Amino acid sequence: MRIVTLDELGDRPRQAMAGARWLVLNGSQVAQSTGLLMFTELDDILVAVDHRGAVPQPGLWQRAVHCIMIDGTMEEAEAFRRSSGITKVIAQSDEAIETHLW
Repeated sequence: MRIVTLDELGDRPRQAMAGARWLVLNGSQVAQSTGLLMFTELDDILVAVDHRGAVPQPGLWQRAVHCIMIDGTMEEAEAFRRSSGITKVIAQSDEAIETHLW
C-alpha cells in the first residue's frame, strides 16, 4: 500500500500521487490542500489527516477525508464522526496515523 504525504509531492502533486492509496496531511496543511483534495476523489486516493494539536474547523474539506486523528475522548470522536461524516475518527492514540490506514 503506497502512502504519500503532502511534503513528498513536489511541484507536480497530481503526478506524484499517481498509484498511491493514501494521501496523509497534518491539520495545518488542510487549508492549503483544498485544490489537491478534489483530485484525490477523481484519482481514487483516500485522505487521512492527523489533526492532533488543533481543533478541526468544519468545512468542505471534511467530505474528502476518510480517516482523521483528533485530540479528545472516544465520545468526542464519535460525536465528531457523526457531525463530519468522516468514516474513521481516531482519538486517544499516540501512534502514527499510518498505523490506522486500511
